[in-house]
Amino acid sequence: MADKRFKPKKKASRTRSHAMLLVFLALIMVGSVFMFFPPNEKIHQGLDVQGGLSIVMEASKVDGSATSFDEMSAARQIIERRVNLLGASEASVQIQGSNQLLVQIPGSIDQTQALSTIGQTGVLEFVNLADVSEQDAVQAMESGYVLYDQDLNGQLAFDQIQAEQIIDSNGEPIQLTNGRVPPGMYSVQSYAMDETGASSFTVYQLLSLEPGSYKPIFTGADIVSVSVGLESEMKTTYSVNLELNAEATAAFAKVTTELAPTRGKIAIILDGAIQSAPAVQNAITNGNVAITGSYSLKDANSLKTVLESGSLPVTLSVISAQVVGPTLGQEALTQGILVALIGLALVAIYLIVFYRGIGLLTSAAILVFAVMYLGVLAVLSYFNFFALSLAGIAGIVLAIGVAADSSILVLERFKEEIRMGRSVRASSITGVRHAIITSVDADLVTLISALALFFISVGSVKGFGLTLAIGVFCDIATMLLFKAPLIRILAPKVITRHPGFWGVKEDEEYAEQAGELVREEA
Repeated sequence: MADKRFKPKKKASRTRSHAMLLVFLALIMVGSVFMFFPPNEKIHQGLDVQGGLSIVMEASKVDGSATSFDEMSAARQIIERRVNLLGASEASVQIQGSNQLLVQIPGSIDQTQALSTIGQTGVLEFVNLADVSEQDAVQAMESGYVLYDQDLNGQLAFDQIQAEQIIDSNGEPIQLTNGRVPPGMYSVQSYAMDETGASSFTVYQLLSLEPGSYKPIFTGADIVSVSVGLESEMKTTYSVNLELNAEATAAFAKVTTELAPTRGKIAIILDGAIQSAPAVQNAITNGNVAITGSYSLKDANSLKTVLESGSLPVTLSVISAQVVGPTLGQEALTQGILVALIGLALVAIYLIVFYRGIGLLTSAAILVFAVMYLGVLAVLSYFNFFALSLAGIAGIVLAIGVAADSSILVLERFKEEIRMGRSVRASSITGVRHAIITSVDADLVTLISALALFFISVGSVKGFGLTLAIGVFCDIATMLLFKAPLIRILAPKVITRHPGFWGVKEDEEYAEQAGELVREEA
């Protein structure tokens, strides 16, 4: 009597636990739909899908020594901050090998600005020109003409000088890089107006300065905040405004107080090149300093980005820069989605035709898998951990195949146990359990390969490994939360009462015939 009382309670408890799993899955489905809809907005697209800029940069050090992993990691973080400050979204910066960075910036972005901004070393120094000895200066040009008139404020924007007007100590012309004088130190010593009205400058190039030959008043490390604003209400050019910490404020106040009576000059040096050398008009004691140099708004924002992100521990040079157009990527995305949908449809049709009602359940399981998959991708995109690439689409298609394999394995083991003479209810328990264990074993092998691709490889192969690994996790979750509980709920009554619709009638008949043969032989 005790057994008869406890059996129904055990059955009810199992049914209740299966139902709770389905309720939990329903909540996951609702959350997934909320997260990924609409997919084209919630799931980020990678460089090869929406187009953008791909840059490979090589790191080196002044002393010629090898770059360390810590230095490359610091450089990667700084470049990532600079790219984000440029307004790019879903950008990625990855370390390649021992001394290279792969920068991928999806979407439309000013290529010239990006290249000139992210690769700057970012070492900012304010130096009293009086501290630089005359023997370190070599006259490079008696007089040069700027491209347009400039207010006589003792400042010079070097991208305004014509290339042929600057010569080195050997008398050879200096070639400008991206419209600017190559790295080195320059200062404006005098100026005058000629008969044409153009501003005439005497320019000195400071060559081969040994480290420690001058002492900066303060550096970029002393900056508290950076902002951009107009130089004055009467000008259309911009300045980069700095707020200094207490120590730099005191040092700058002392120097400007000494230089103000004689209109001494302070060189503003970025990465070894003087951006401007303004004369000190008044003592600056409040810690607010303006870097002026006839900057356009774009140039001022670029300098602001470099200063905000910090100084690079290594020198980066661009090895290759490639602009990827969005047209081909969008076509490939459309084709990839079409292939995935066709694959899902063919798998569903196959399951329904060959497995009938149970195949219909498994087709629903694949739909659950797809919704859960998209939800996970949307969550990762929300936290900027994922951007869909063409290789990632390939991983998704392969993951669909993995899910289909698991579904077929569960169905076959369920039907096989019925053919072995077990009841439909018993087969839903033991058969599904054995099938899931086998499927998880196979999925783990695939997962190890996918994670190896993700952690070891670089570039688009990482996207393939990531999407495949996510697909494996979603497949396991679908088996545990949907396939197993639903089949076990339906098996005792629904499937048992309508074996023909659910595709197990032939298996029951086979079991009966096998049993009769055994009895006859006995």
